[in-house]
Amino acid sequence: MIFRTAKLSDIKQMQVVRHLVKENTLSNPDLVPDKDVAYYISERGKGWVCEVDGRVVGFSIIDLLEKSVWALFVDPEFAEKGIGKELHRLMIDWYFQQTKDKVVLGTAPNTRAERFYPLQGWTQVGSYSNGETKFELTYQRWIHRAL
Repeated sequence: MIFRTAKLSDIKQMQVVRHLVKENTLSNPDLVPDKDVAYYISERGKGWVCEVDGRVVGFSIIDLLEKSVWALFVDPEFAEKGIGKELHRLMIDWYFQQTKDKVVLGTAPNTRAERFYPLQGWTQVGSYSNGETKFELTYQRWIHRAL
């Protein structure tokens, strides 16, 4: 497994992973076009990928402007191998090198993601109007978790 910063040339494979997931699926795949992914990884924040044999099998993207996790997805074939945890660590370490402001995210209720984030130090703080569970992570909580 190779973990590295996402490049614009990775977007097609990132989109494949995004459409393979069984939870937090898009109601309409056209809702997240390639140009949006490019904007998020090059201007709004940064992204990371995990490659196995030259194939992207997971990715994460953080949005510095909204101070939120924009994406964290792993090909179901590669689930439960630590890929999501490492993509998460890379993303959050980088985020807190840029700012000490808390970061937020939303995920569908009753999913593996909803169980994953508290294990990584996130605190559930309510729900969004769309029904997603809202989590936040502070710099202090992240640092203390790492110690």
